[in-house]
Amino acid sequence: MHATGPANTHSVFNQSAPWVNANLLATNLPLLDALRLHCADLPLTGLAALGAEMGSAEMQNHARLAHAHRPQLHTHDRFGQRSDEVEFHPSYHALIGAALRHGLHATPWARPGAAHAHTERAAGFMLFTEADPAVLCPVSMSYAVVPALRGNAAVWADWSAGLTGTRYDPRLAPFAQKSALTMGMGMTEKQGGSDLRANTTQALPDGADAWGQRFRLTGHKWFFSAPMCDAFLVLAQAPRGLSCFFLPRVLPGNGSAGRNGLRIQRLKDKLGNHANASAEVEFMDALAWLVGEEGRGVAQILEMGSMTRLDCALGTSGLMRQALTQALNHARQRMAFGKKLIDQPLMRNVLADLALESEAATALSIRLANAFDQRGTNPHEAVMARLLTPVAKFWVCKRGSAFAQEAMECLGGNGYVEAGGEGVMARIYREMPLNSIWEGAGNIMALDLLRALRRADTAAALADELAPARGAHPALDRLADALPLRADAMTDEAGARRLAQDLALAVQAVLLHRSAPASVFGAFCASRLGGDWGHSFGTLGAGIDFDHLLARALPA
Repeated sequence: MHATGPANTHSVFNQSAPWVNANLLATNLPLLDALRLHCADLPLTGLAALGAEMGSAEMQNHARLAHAHRPQLHTHDRFGQRSDEVEFHPSYHALIGAALRHGLHATPWARPGAAHAHTERAAGFMLFTEADPAVLCPVSMSYAVVPALRGNAAVWADWSAGLTGTRYDPRLAPFAQKSALTMGMGMTEKQGGSDLRANTTQALPDGADAWGQRFRLTGHKWFFSAPMCDAFLVLAQAPRGLSCFFLPRVLPGNGSAGRNGLRIQRLKDKLGNHANASAEVEFMDALAWLVGEEGRGVAQILEMGSMTRLDCALGTSGLMRQALTQALNHARQRMAFGKKLIDQPLMRNVLADLALESEAATALSIRLANAFDQRGTNPHEAVMARLLTPVAKFWVCKRGSAFAQEAMECLGGNGYVEAGGEGVMARIYREMPLNSIWEGAGNIMALDLLRALRRADTAAALADELAPARGAHPALDRLADALPLRADAMTDEAGARRLAQDLALAVQAVLLHRSAPASVFGAFCASRLGGDWGHSFGTLGAGIDFDHLLARALPA
């Protein structure tokens, strides 16, 4: 007779259950406290509904599917005619439809003059990012183009209703037939990258019509974001210099006047951001309309750039939050060496350190959004919007990749495995570098900071911003004493990154002093400003209250 044993040879145990069906707003105390600091009277009903939807198993599955089934380019139809269409998985449409339904593309423009509109939209953007950031590319650009697009009043008058519409319409159709419209942009070319003045695309005058001065564009764009949008803002060389143009996919006219001369050459094969289509395109006598003053194209799009840079900081903060949540959720369930990971002293240090970084990123990003709300009426906020845009874009996005790697390590091999698209941490890790590169990499942000610092009102505004935390911690006082003088005298480009870092840390510390418990502020100052910290996460010094930091990061 043969010995017999248990029939089941594969019992699964000691694996963490996924983090699903949790309200992403209700569990995010740092975000709630940041909102209370800047807009205590803001109703949270809409954000709470968004937090519940984005935390649902259904939306997480849509995110998985949208990345697993990448966009497919169809340059021609079956009859050989040029089609230039990108096909998306239905989950992509479900995700972007939810983003528009919650107004993430247009809240400030749909409710002009409403208090806290940019801040409310920023919080929603962060919550949505936790489910999936990739579909937010066209959402972000649709939000950002509005101030620039108003440079052509006739186009804005015709397109404003669609650009603030909340019923997503994926069809390629004339703008007047659609319930909602989205916009992309095409700025960079092969030879120039961030040096936009190196662009060679030519724009030749072609008369005028109801939308103003019309041009025909011939050239290329090396990065053309979200090519299935309804229209784009692009840069091209006009007779009077580099200018900004509005280029629709479908030409205006009675019924369907036909497609514009926009040819999609190929889609980019990117490290991450797989659900979103990024393309290389050619303009073949494409019709476009001047936006703003001819020859001042770069100036015309600066406002758009500042808003997409805000979204880069918001997006990275949202990804940090989701990575931290995934790490904490795993550590609370996984057993190792006789006890749960969350009870292992060294793991607690790592998780507490990540929680500090995530809260500081959230605080700085929401502070910047609040400056956008007030900059039109408050001179101090106007200065802070100029300063903090490159600072937040630089620092928060730089911290993202290291943060994602450390959070992934908390899950060990399970964090590194894609698992058929179910590996949320792997997707976050691939996504993190994008926000640091897109809309100006680190050096561009540091140089933008220098330009902002050369304004005469900068040093006084910076001193006022730091004043609420004066005397609260000696390390912060030392940094605050030096910053206005350094900012006022800053002329050395080689030191610009260091100054951007120090500005970010100082403002983050002040914000944590104003919105977070004293233990959070003290731990941040001791580690980030006081030198009681190593060169990697998980090196917080003695005396840090890990229990409070971890309980605050994700209430059990």
